[in-house]
Amino acid sequence: MPMSADHNQAVTRLKKIRPELLKLHKALLYSERTVYEQTHGPIANSGEFFRLVTEDEAFSWLRPISKFIVQIDELLDLRKKDTIEPESAAILLEKARLMLKPNKDSLTPLGERYFSAIQRDPNIALMHADISKKLRDKGETA
Repeated sequence: MPMSADHNQAVTRLKKIRPELLKLHKALLYSERTVYEQTHGPIANSGEFFRLVTEDEAFSWLRPISKFIVQIDELLDLRKKDTIEPESAAILLEKARLMLKPNKDSLTPLGERYFSAIQRDPNIALMHADISKKLRDKGETA
């Protein structure tokens, strides 16, 4: 059945896009760290950085991406279930596409700050372009 193949393709695409989302998330964290350190001075160590990422308002715009990656991990974790629901994978792919829309006039901090990160860091811009293309190209595997 073609519909089943499309749905199974969503699971495959989600599995392939996950590492790229992690790489983008890491790049965003370190880019935001640079901005933070320009204002507040150097972050003492990785423990302090972790605390800032989880608690400081400067990093709060990245938390939806962190939570989203956890959602992907939970869906793909077969220790808790026998199968992965293809419809859920398709929904998460669409959520990723919508979440990763930079917008300087966004009503959410994520859209606005993501736009700024893309503008200041060419590596993030390239990662964004690549992930966005893969999320749009439903006929190809990500």
